[in-house]
Parts: sequence; structure tokens; C-alpha cells
Amino acid sequence: MNREIEFAKTLERVRKMAADQGGMISKEQVQQAFAELELSEEQLALVFDYLKKHKVGIGEPVNPDDYLTEEEHDYLKEYLEALGGMEQVSDGQREAYILSAMAGDRDAQNSLIQIFLPQVAEIAKLYTGQGVYLEDLIGQGNMAVSEGVTMLGCQENAADAEAMLVKMIMDSMEEMIQCDMEALQSDQKLADKVNEIALKAKELADEMRRKVTSAELAEETGIPEEEILDVYRMSGYAIEDIDGGSR
Repeated sequence: MNREIEFAKTLERVRKMAADQGGMISKEQVQQAFAELELSEEQLALVFDYLKKHKVGIGEPVNPDDYLTEEEHDYLKEYLEALGGMEQVSDGQREAYILSAMAGDRDAQNSLIQIFLPQVAEIAKLYTGQGVYLEDLIGQGNMAVSEGVTMLGCQENAADAEAMLVKMIMDSMEEMIQCDMEALQSDQKLADKVNEIALKAKELADEMRRKVTSAELAEETGIPEEEILDVYRMSGYAIEDIDGGSR
């Protein structure tokens, strides 16, 4: 397997392991995970720096509040204050609600959703700084809980059911971040293609001293005319050196 691909997969496994351990991992676990790649001390140092930047504690948990922006602090404060009026439940009551939810009790499932709202906010703090707003992460996590409370019947006990809900929350936030990253990459690719076509159109238009047709641009550059037209349309017909009559 390509070394770069294996490195990326190992790094992702390490992050997952840290998440399962409450956002922390030992130095020894990291070293063991990367042992087969035989990284140098400098390369391992870069791995530890990467993990710290992504809120993974090395040997001890990090304080996610330290990574929040002022705007996120303000939003979280208002959000938690709005939840402050909710009835607090003991560990025993929490377990009772989980067991009832596992049995299909709709009232218990609805109550469990409310109980988990503050926990969703705490988990969301672990995923800030990766391109998705804290508010959106919380909303995504709350949706995962709403769906998850109806799926607990397959678990053997309350602890497993709660672990399942936490995993669903984290998975939903990670998926949201991944989708956002893919969308940004797609947008960047489109922007790069628009710039490429626009530059080539301008060069040809300067030579011909007029706007050019998509067919002329395709013949000159070797780029398929259909691709040129697709990019032209996706740019909102904003490439000014292409003759709009060729749409």
C-alpha cells in the first residue's frame, strides 16, 4: 500500500481511538500505531502537533473551551442558559429513561432527547475549528439523538445504549465536517476550472480582438467544447470573453 495512504489511514485510526477514549490518547499508543511506518522523531513530533491542533490530548484530556472563538463562547453560553430551565435528572433516573426508551416508550424517548441536549453541546465543542459552525454541529448532533433514541432496542443494557447514542452524535458531526470539506474542495475545483477557461478565452480573444465561441476555444485549447460550455454555465455565464451566443 502507498506509504502516504497508509499514513493517512493510521492517523484517522488514531483520532478515532482518541475519540473513543474521551478525546485523549497516550504517547505510547501513538507510537505503537505508527510503528510499522518507522517514522522519525521529527515526523512523530508533527503527528503529535497535528493531534493537539485537533483537540486530542496526549496523556491527558484537553479543555475544548480553549479552542472556541469569542462568537462560539457567546453562542454556547446563550444556548446552555436556554437549557438551564430543564429539569435535572440523577444517574438513576437517566438510566431508567434509557431502559424505557429501549423498550419503545415514546415519552421516555422524548425525555431522553431533552436529557442529551447539554451533552450534545459538549461533544460539539470537540469538533469546532474544522470549518463547520458550532451551532450547526449542535443541530446535527441533536438530530442524531432524535433518530437514535428510537433505535436503542437492539442494545443489551443501558450503558451500551448510551454509548450508541454518543457514537451516533460523534459520527453525525464527523460526517457533516467531511461533507463540508468535500463541498469546499468541489467549489475550489470549479473555481480553478473557471479561471483556467477564462484565462484561455482571454488569451484567444486578445489575439482575435473579439469574443470567442466555445467551438473556437475548444479547437485552440484541446478542451472538449462540452466541458467548456459546462464550465461557462456553472460560472453563471460570467466568462466575459466567451461569446454568449454560443450557449
